[in-house]
Amino acid sequence: MSVTEGAVAAQEQTDGIQYPVLGALSASHLVNDMMQSLLVSIYPLLKGEFTLDFVQLGLITLTYQLTASLLQPLIGLYTDRHPQPFAASLGMGSTMLGLLTLAFAHRYETVLLAAALIGTGSSVFHPETSRIARFASGGSHGLAQSIFQIGGNAGTAVGPLIAAFIVLPYGRSSIGAVALMTFVAMFLLFRVAIWYRGQHLKNLARGRRSEAVYAVLPRRVVLRAMGVLLILVFSKYFYLASLGSYYTFYLMQKFHLAPQAAQLYLFLFLFASAAGTLLGGPIGDRVGRKAVIWVSILGVAPFTLALPFVDLPWTCVLTVVIGFVLSSAFSAIVVFAQELAPKRVGLVSGLFFGLAFGFGGLGAAVLGGLADRYGIETVYRLCAYLPLLGIVTVLLPNVGRPRALPGLTRT
Repeated sequence: MSVTEGAVAAQEQTDGIQYPVLGALSASHLVNDMMQSLLVSIYPLLKGEFTLDFVQLGLITLTYQLTASLLQPLIGLYTDRHPQPFAASLGMGSTMLGLLTLAFAHRYETVLLAAALIGTGSSVFHPETSRIARFASGGSHGLAQSIFQIGGNAGTAVGPLIAAFIVLPYGRSSIGAVALMTFVAMFLLFRVAIWYRGQHLKNLARGRRSEAVYAVLPRRVVLRAMGVLLILVFSKYFYLASLGSYYTFYLMQKFHLAPQAAQLYLFLFLFASAAGTLLGGPIGDRVGRKAVIWVSILGVAPFTLALPFVDLPWTCVLTVVIGFVLSSAFSAIVVFAQELAPKRVGLVSGLFFGLAFGFGGLGAAVLGGLADRYGIETVYRLCAYLPLLGIVTVLLPNVGRPRALPGLTRT
């Protein structure tokens, strides 16, 4: 007997979407990603204090991104079998320790250690909080992922403002005061963990598990689709590495902006990215995730191709459009992958969040080397072609929205 269509996994969820829980998760995600954005935003300060070249700056990003990426799939795989919601608070503690180390570092090697601690905290944070977001979705998985991720994008956008108005004027030691915000996030995550544990135990006691129906796909189709999604993540985050790590230097070199003015332009790009993230998930719930992926990856190519050849006002306009459109993809990609492998929500979440960090870090290192050798403007001309990889979206299967099913249909 074979399952022609059925519940390939029974995923627990609440009866309705839990906005307070998602809000707490989003707020803690804001703190987590704000700290990583702060690290990148003070690169001009670190470059001057430690006399670094672009390759050394790229290695800082690579150190953070690798520690943030390599552990995530392993943690997700473990928590698929043994949920550990309280671990997210401990991960935030690692982030706090990394920030304090960064604030008082006197050697380049200590800066790398701080980056590794911040990355480790992020690797512990994402898999379990992404699982809890899905649990609290009430079936609106795309919306829940967008609410969860909007916090991260907003934190990424706020990081340059913290750098511009606190760290740059008052010095690197002021990061120690900024680190106090991680205590708030640790408290929120602890309260969410208590709620999740209680809800989880109630569902087990009642024997309640929500069933989701997806068309059963052959293993080779699932593996091919996962490969396509990874190519899309590579395209998105390798390109974003050029903006996230080197946009301020690009503006300072090409348009002769002061560092603080360049940080404000970076904030506009990151704010647009946050807005795109918020809309991508619920739109995917309505029109399908594949359609969102098509538009957000391939559709941004005309803007990236034009960016290296326009003046400062148009540079601002284009980067806002690029940030908004490109960032709408990730919620759709993550939920699409979760629906391909719904028994492995933690593993899939850890894999895609981890690879997003890993590709970003690899991109920062590679692009830093290219910038040292050929110039920062050349980097933007080359990266402009990356969104054209969005054409591989045509290879994704057409997976419809799940339907409620009380049992399995077998033949």
